Amino acid sequence: MKDEQIVQIEGNPDSPVNRGRLCPKGAASKNLVTSPLRVTTVKYRAPYATEWQELELETAMEMIADRVVRARNDTWQDIDEHGNKVRRTLGIASLGGATLDNEENYLIKKLFTALGAIQIENQARI
Repeated sequence: MKDEQIVQIEGNPDSPVNRGRLCPKGAASKNLVTSPLRVTTVKYRAPYATEWQELELETAMEMIADRVVRARNDTWQDIDEHGNKVRRTLGIASLGGATLDNEENYLIKKLFTALGAIQIENQARI
């Protein structure tokens, strides 16, 4: 990095795994963060609305937190139909994207597991 901007991404030619070649994700990474088309504001489209509106990040985070807590509370299951302790929710699921790295997907898995979700998947693994 130079002046806190990505100027170039290249593979390591000494790597026995890829001999310096980048995967499509690696090759596109610079454009992912430097493209003038990159959306940098929070967009929200209310149910049944036809237009997107911009929200403050704090407002969007509060909306997400409220919905997660409500979904978890409304669908929480302590004991299943056989009397087994399950302590889970089927009202929350996660499908991670392949543009996330292993560390991000690991943290997402930990978060959703802590919330009691059991339907957690990652596109890169599918």
